[in-house]
Amino acid sequence: MSAPEVTGHRLGPPDGIPVGEGRAFAVGDRQIAVFRLRDGGLRAMDALCPHAGGPLADGQVDATKVVCPLHNYTFSVADGSCGNGDFEVTVYPVREERGEVVVDL
Repeated sequence: MSAPEVTGHRLGPPDGIPVGEGRAFAVGDRQIAVFRLRDGGLRAMDALCPHAGGPLADGQVDATKVVCPLHNYTFSVADGSCGNGDFEVTVYPVREERGEVVVDL
């Protein structure tokens, strides 16, 4: 019996993303920020803040939000809504599959 096929975009092992931090990846024609939460969960969203293009992967992240490092806009890791502005980012399904981080666009 063969192993199940990995679907989506493979980004490498989760150890490449330190716990409590994010990393940016080129996925297809998009830049995606993937975060490894302190509880081990993974979250993925657009990598650029829609306010001024700040690098969201470099922002502070907790269980519910990421804070843009440029101007402190906050974005929900669950739905991409902005907690303090009229912006939003797209969130993407992300998971660990066969020892790799996999994101679906």
